[in-house]
Amino acid sequence: MAPIVSESQLNYPRHIKYWRRNLKTLLPHFYTSNDSNRMLLALFTVSALDILGDLDAALSPEERQGYIDWVYGCQLSTGGFRPWPGSNFGELSTDGNKRWDPPHIPGTFFALLTLVVLGDDLERVKRREILVWLTRMQRPGGGFGETVDEDGFIHGGNDSRFGYMATAIRWILRGNLEGPCDGVSDIDIDNFVTCVRDAETYDGGISEAPYHEAHGGFTSCAVAALSFLDRLPVPPSQKPDGVVRGVTNLPLLLKWLVSRQTATLDTDDGLDTLGDETDTSETCHDAHSFVNLGSFVSKQADTNMKQTTTHAHFELQWVGVNGRCNKVADTCYAYWISAPLQLLGHMDIIDQRPIRKWLLDKTQHIVGGFGKVTGDPPDMYHSFLGLMVLAMFGEPELQTVDAALCITERAKKHLESLSWRRELLQKEQNHKEQIGLVGGTMPIGS
Repeated sequence: MAPIVSESQLNYPRHIKYWRRNLKTLLPHFYTSNDSNRMLLALFTVSALDILGDLDAALSPEERQGYIDWVYGCQLSTGGFRPWPGSNFGELSTDGNKRWDPPHIPGTFFALLTLVVLGDDLERVKRREILVWLTRMQRPGGGFGETVDEDGFIHGGNDSRFGYMATAIRWILRGNLEGPCDGVSDIDIDNFVTCVRDAETYDGGISEAPYHEAHGGFTSCAVAALSFLDRLPVPPSQKPDGVVRGVTNLPLLLKWLVSRQTATLDTDDGLDTLGDETDTSETCHDAHSFVNLGSFVSKQADTNMKQTTTHAHFELQWVGVNGRCNKVADTCYAYWISAPLQLLGHMDIIDQRPIRKWLLDKTQHIVGGFGKVTGDPPDMYHSFLGLMVLAMFGEPELQTVDAALCITERAKKHLESLSWRRELLQKEQNHKEQIGLVGGTMPIGS
C-alpha cells in the first residue's frame, strides 16, 4: 500500500517516549482497576514498540528474557495462562482454591502473542494441554466463554470477542487445518461459524447475539475469527466449495462498515441544530446534526458555502469512525472498522486520508499516544489501536502489521518459522492427504 503523505504528521519520538515510559515505569494510578488485565497491557506495550520499530532498542537481552519469564510465570500447570499474577496462590495452591485461578481465554491469547512479539520459541508453552482445554471452552451453541469450571460450566460472555481469541489461540498452536491434530480433537468449526451467521443483523453488521444491535467491535472480532478458520466468504469469481462460511451478505456488511465514517467528532457535534444558521443547503444534507462543522471546512466546502458554485458538495478534511449508528467518532473504532475491511480485501472503499488526518490532528496527544475522542488524554488501549490503524494505512515510519493478530508482520513470520509449528502442520497435512481429506477425494472404498 502506498504511504499517505500530507501536512499531518505522526509525532514519532513522542510515541516512542510514551510507550517506553509505559514499559519502564509505573503506570498512572488510573490503571489500578486494570491490574487484572496486566497481560493485555503487556501485549499493547511490546507490540506498540515493535510497530514503532523500537522494541530491540528499548529492551536489553536480559530485560527481554525477564519479560518472557514473567509471562511463563502466568502459565498454569494444566495449560493455559492467567491474565495477571495476582491470582497465583503459589505454594498455597490447593485443589480447593484452584477454581479462583483458572486458565483464561483472553489471558492465554495475550500471553501467546506477547511471547511471539518478544521472539520466544513457545517451547515452554503447554500446547497440547491448551488445545484440549480449548475444546472445553466451546458452548453447545458454538460460541466460546472466558473460563470453565471443573463441572464444565462455562463462565463469561457469549459474543464474538471470545470466539476471536479462541480461534486465534487455535491458529497460533495448530494453524487452520481442520480435524484432529496431534491426537487432540478440534473445536466444532461449523457450529461456531453458524453462531457468527446467527448474529448478523438486518443492516449488515454483526452483533453480540441474535437480534441485537450491530457493533464495530463484535463485527471485527467475528471477521477476524473467520479468517483464522479460513471461513471468510469466497470471492464471486470462485465457485462455492460447500463449506459453511460466515457473512451471508458481503455487500451489506461492506455498506455497514463504510457507513461508520462520520463527521461527528466530539459531543458538541451531536447537538441538534435543526433550523439554525448551521443548517443550510450549502452544507451537507444533514448538517443540522453537526454544530461544529464550521471548524472542519475544506477550501472546496468554503467555496460552496459562499454560493460561488451551482452544486453544493461538502468535502470534509477530517472524518472519524464510530462503532454504531449515530455515535461520536472514537479512535478505537478506526481499527475495529478498518481491520475487517482489510481482512475482507476491501480497504479501498474508504478514503484513508481524512481518517488519518483525524487521528493525527484530533486524537493524537502532544505527550504521545492517542486519546479516545477529540481532546482526551492518551490511554494505552486507544494509543495502541491508533498506531495499528496508521500502520495498516502504510504510515512510512511504522512497521507493517497483521490486522487480525495485532502484531507486526515480522512477529507473525517469526511464529510461522518455529520448527515445532512447521513440523506439526506438515505432519498433519501429510496425514490428511494420505487419507484423502485434503487435496483430493476420499479413497475408493472409504
